[in-house]
Amino acid sequence: MNSPSSQLIDPFGRHVTYVRISVTDRCDFRCLYCMAEEMTFLPRAQILSLEEIYTIAQAFCELGVSKLRITGGEPLVRNNVLDLFKKLGKLPALKELVLTTNGSHLAQMAEDLKQAGVKRINISLDTLNPFKFKQLTRTGELATVLAGIKAAKRAGFERLKLNAVILKNRNHQEVGDLVQFAIDQQIDISFIEEMPLGAISEHSRLESYYSSPLIKADLATRFSLIPSLEKTAGPSDYFTVAGTQTKVGFISPHSANFCSQCNRVRLTVEGQLLLCLGNEHAVDLKKVIRANPGDTAYLKQIIRNALLIKPEKHEFNLKEQPIILRYMNSTGG
Repeated sequence: MNSPSSQLIDPFGRHVTYVRISVTDRCDFRCLYCMAEEMTFLPRAQILSLEEIYTIAQAFCELGVSKLRITGGEPLVRNNVLDLFKKLGKLPALKELVLTTNGSHLAQMAEDLKQAGVKRINISLDTLNPFKFKQLTRTGELATVLAGIKAAKRAGFERLKLNAVILKNRNHQEVGDLVQFAIDQQIDISFIEEMPLGAISEHSRLESYYSSPLIKADLATRFSLIPSLEKTAGPSDYFTVAGTQTKVGFISPHSANFCSQCNRVRLTVEGQLLLCLGNEHAVDLKKVIRANPGDTAYLKQIIRNALLIKPEKHEFNLKEQPIILRYMNSTGG
């Protein structure tokens, strides 16, 4: 039998060991950089069942994937999603079961998620100003997310991290306050350059672009950032804040392309195996498993073959209309 690290290799020699799985396109927020204010969500028949998601996840783990991230939309709004977490948490080859969430349901679900086997959680938090929070999310309440962070800390996950998408003249002035909040909470934070997925009308992505180097320069006026040797399965470039345990990450799809180290693929809620966030190279795994129920060997062969079309890099261009028309909520965060 092949060793786990050698089973999924793309044409550029990159080993895929990490799958991000979207369990829903629905969300209780309407973040303006993620989706339109009025969204039409997918009918149930078009999305994978929880059982189908588990089947595909199990196949990936048998092919050497050691990390699964559950995303959405907002994954915790999906009915019975805890049952999926419990099953995934028992996969013998899985080393990391992690979650990305907007935090709106953590106050109620954090302890159950910990018991199900979730090790780490990323929580979206773009501002500490309640008014701005409402503006950016359209429907969210900052107090609810802060309560969720508190509950997650109490539950004792291995690691909590904040994710902040930074937009010029909307929240770029708050990067220092967000880092200080992370320090006070003894958690980590990553700053993310906005990704041009889906057509939006609230702002020009070129005009709102605020690069990681600019964020670092802003932070340097308040903190000393020490380059970290830590390497995770994600795209963040990490620094440690001097005198603290807090790490600050930068996810920079525009200013510091990280494609050469890409080790991940995405499974969309419709069952599309998406080989690259910034391209449309995909294989329909929903069609495969519904046409061949129970044939795990065939499913795994399709997944192996799919790696052959994984592109070398994404093609994001802030000066053009998005070449990727799907919104982030349907792709999986």
